[in-house]
Amino acid sequence: MQITITEAAAAKIAEKISGRTGFLKLKYDIEGCGCAVDGVAALWFVPEVEATDIAIETNSETIYVEKSKMIFFDEQMIIDFSNGTKWFQLKSPQQILNGQLSLIIKKNTD
Repeated sequence: MQITITEAAAAKIAEKISGRTGFLKLKYDIEGCGCAVDGVAALWFVPEVEATDIAIETNSETIYVEKSKMIFFDEQMIIDFSNGTKWFQLKSPQQILNGQLSLIIKKNTD
């Protein structure tokens, strides 16, 4: 898996996590979605990673992905930030995976 973070996204991530200690995690969030295939991609900033998380080196920050959820993501992805909409976006050459990608700061692991 390859993830590229645009300059706009990297700047916004740095702004949002400034002064905090933790890890970026690309999460396939299924909470409240009904079943595992109905999840939504989200970007989490977590205080610690799980043993089953895989580290993905990017051009900016290391991002962790749950090994069991990697199937829901594309092989090549871009995390961008739109100044017009004020949202992060997760894209691939094939599709927009989430045009309104949240960056959620987690105080403790769920």
